[in-house]
Amino acid sequence: MTDSQKAYEVLDEQLAARGIDVGAVKARLAQQAIETPSWGYGDSGTRFKVFPWRGAARDVHEKLADAAYVHRLTGAAPSVALHIPWDRTDDWVALKQEAESLGVRIGAINPNVFQDDQYKLGSLTSPNPAARENALAHMVECCEIMRATDSHLLSIWLADGTNYAGQDDLRTRKQRLEAGLAETYRHLPLGGRMLIEYKFFEPAFYHTDLPDWGTAYAMALKLGPQAEVLVDTGHHAQGTNIAQIVAFLLDEGRLGGFHFNSRKYADDDLIVGSVAPFELFTVFCELVSAGEMADNVAYMIDQSHNIEAKLEAMIQSVINCQVAYAKALIVDYAALAEAQRAGDVLGAHRIYMEAYETDVRPLLAKVREEKGLYPDPIAAHRAGDYAQRVAQERGVAASGGSGYPSA
Repeated sequence: MTDSQKAYEVLDEQLAARGIDVGAVKARLAQQAIETPSWGYGDSGTRFKVFPWRGAARDVHEKLADAAYVHRLTGAAPSVALHIPWDRTDDWVALKQEAESLGVRIGAINPNVFQDDQYKLGSLTSPNPAARENALAHMVECCEIMRATDSHLLSIWLADGTNYAGQDDLRTRKQRLEAGLAETYRHLPLGGRMLIEYKFFEPAFYHTDLPDWGTAYAMALKLGPQAEVLVDTGHHAQGTNIAQIVAFLLDEGRLGGFHFNSRKYADDDLIVGSVAPFELFTVFCELVSAGEMADNVAYMIDQSHNIEAKLEAMIQSVINCQVAYAKALIVDYAALAEAQRAGDVLGAHRIYMEAYETDVRPLLAKVREEKGLYPDPIAAHRAGDYAQRVAQERGVAASGGSGYPSA
């Protein structure tokens, strides 16, 4: 018996003694699916510098190959989000088939209306009618890409906003935003969903047109049932309780999905769970406790690797999502509810902490082994030759394959 197997046997006994159905937990862990972003496999970074990485993906085909590799190691990343026009291709049906041949599928389609010069003053909210028309045309194009690739998600983040008081009329911009989103909504494919992502500042600094979850929620309500809110864990002010936002949106039936990453100060897009793992745990607790209300939530990673190895960083983020989910699954929710009803403040808190402080890595290793995977994806990655092989084949990209400005 290996050390990993021994550790699992001990954990299995401990969880069973706490009344946890380990078989049910493993079944749910085996079904976990986390979408990785195409742009996370290319060169990316900050506004200060993009450091080229040998072997980073240079085009959408290499991004799909890398995403498939991460899925093979983790068994939990079956889809990849695309960013348009960074990932534009001449044949979307062929790209869909290519992804499927690699063992993954096309996930969310992300329009880009923030890098072109015409969007300097905004896209859907721009005072320039031509810019608004072009932004809307791009949104419609992305809806067509959804149809061609069998994607069910249009994930919209707008950089729109202003830098100075008086720069533009705020209510007029709101009305432009509503009109643009409404027209986009009308072009969604059957069964498709629009995820509206908010961010409280940056790149605009005086005001942002979609600054918070309340604004995104209000927009979704006006649009209809296919519009929902996307929560990016790095898009909040310091001290914001993201778990509370998640709980509210779940209860209202308007939580569409996540962009998971970590932040220390602003929108840092660091490895998921690297800065505030307890915050990530509390988010997953809200999702688990919501039961069926969380069934259609999309779990996506959005991170930009600047100084770390692309593939290993993505694998680590997937693992950290698995760890947070596993810990949330072993919370004794019946005992928690009883403690809450009794007003047992510390007793309820300790139930959370008991799960959070449990080392669930042996449980995840067991789940992977039962799926025919190596129990430790990082060890498998470091022992394999994929990263070295693509580094040799691809070299250093002449420009950032992610779509970020050239290094």
